Amino acid sequence: MTTTREKLDELGRRRAEAQLGGGKRRIEQQHKKGKLTARERLDLLLDPGTFQETDMFATHRTTDFGLADQLYLGDGVVTGYGKIDGRLVYVFSQDFTVFGGALSEAHAEKICKIMDLAMKNGAPVIGLNDSGGARIQEGVVSLGAYADIFLRNTLASGVIPQISAVMGPCAGGAVYSPAITDFIFMVEGTSHMFVTGPNVVKTVTHEDVSFEELGGARIHNATSGVAHFAVPSEIECIRQVRALLGYLPANNIDNPPITPTSDTPNRAEDALDSIIPDNPTRAYDMKDVIRLIVDTGSFFEVHEHFARNIVVGFARLDGRPVGIVAQQPNMLAGVLDINSSDKGARFVRFCDCFNIPLVTLVDVPGFLPGVGQEHGGIIRHGAKLLYAYCEATVPKVTVITRKAYGGAYDVMSSKHVRGDINYAWPTAEIAVMGPEGAVNIVFKDEIERAEDPQAKRQELVAYYLEKFANPYVAAARGYVDEVIEPRHTREKLIVALDMLKNKRDSNPPKKHGNIPL
Repeated sequence: MTTTREKLDELGRRRAEAQLGGGKRRIEQQHKKGKLTARERLDLLLDPGTFQETDMFATHRTTDFGLADQLYLGDGVVTGYGKIDGRLVYVFSQDFTVFGGALSEAHAEKICKIMDLAMKNGAPVIGLNDSGGARIQEGVVSLGAYADIFLRNTLASGVIPQISAVMGPCAGGAVYSPAITDFIFMVEGTSHMFVTGPNVVKTVTHEDVSFEELGGARIHNATSGVAHFAVPSEIECIRQVRALLGYLPANNIDNPPITPTSDTPNRAEDALDSIIPDNPTRAYDMKDVIRLIVDTGSFFEVHEHFARNIVVGFARLDGRPVGIVAQQPNMLAGVLDINSSDKGARFVRFCDCFNIPLVTLVDVPGFLPGVGQEHGGIIRHGAKLLYAYCEATVPKVTVITRKAYGGAYDVMSSKHVRGDINYAWPTAEIAVMGPEGAVNIVFKDEIERAEDPQAKRQELVAYYLEKFANPYVAAARGYVDEVIEPRHTREKLIVALDMLKNKRDSNPPKKHGNIPL
């Protein structure tokens, strides 16, 4: 008869075996690539001593292709739950040392189990991806297992935050789980995402491309917009994941966590009074405006390298998290184009899902003209941003710093799309279009009849600027609630958001809207 001591020893032996993953040799190979193991990543991610592992002893059930003799406890993924800054999170971390992290039926079942628990308990899910894709030996079973995860990603969307950190390869169908989640982190040099790899691309299209050029961190952050963060190391990646969670509620019912701050609510910034150049064609850096307004050091930019003519990110105002959406005048003059519309819309909808108030800083000369933009669907893409702001029911506070021209004025959280409080600086210019274009249309005949058309045009431009290039026409109609001194913007935003903290608004009952995808 086996004694209790022997049974305890057997448990310890199995735990030690599971914790070795694919074995010491493969762990060493992982380290030589500059990568951490699945468990080392979780140790860094979670508060010390809080990780509770699930399904440590799970194994695959496949007997074909010699797999019956290759059983690894845990089957290539470490799953469970723990805490980050004292708050509950659910996690899975794929183990590349076991079958290259390839996904099997058992592997997927482990992930699905913790996703189901996360939904029932209203807590975020963080996935650390490091996998070669589906386990080929399992055939369609592994494909079905991916779909089981995709379904849960979709059902969880807008209910609990979902964060993906791609720490190695993520190929084939595997990419669609991170793609459905809210935020994707990628590590420069070691992480890759693509539907088809370089070899397949070369065979089909005869294009010769490297892993990094096809689906590296920089490509997906700056070119495709698939990923939101590019980080230099796994340690920095995990640090930023922890920081991001500090701005987010646990679920769509909770409010974002309030953090004590030593920054004073009524701090005035004289630099803001002179930050807008007198010359309307000169640029300035909107990030400087953001940093001067929000709690010191609290701005956490999202999608920094993609569509840089718009800036989005999280910050705190008197300790309360907010989502910031702002034009960037020093990049394409801050125009709205296809990519910036998509970027802004996605962020606005995330904030609305999770009760994060929106602060919008507007300096937009309009939508980018051009055949490429029109043929690429700027109407459809611009409508996404408009739709996102229209449907958002969280508190929305807007500040027009300079230009707000044409349809772009409407789109950027104007009073007409349920903006709650709309401020303007004295430098604001709210009009159908810029003065040059307006004068050429409105006074076309008068200019053509003039003895000196150029002098007449300049005279009329000056007249137009005096009459319309200001916030007072809009303020007279109530489209702007108050024209404020720039240096008091922080105080005004904090007071407005405090007033709006119990806001209740809703949309008509429906299954869901039909955003112009």
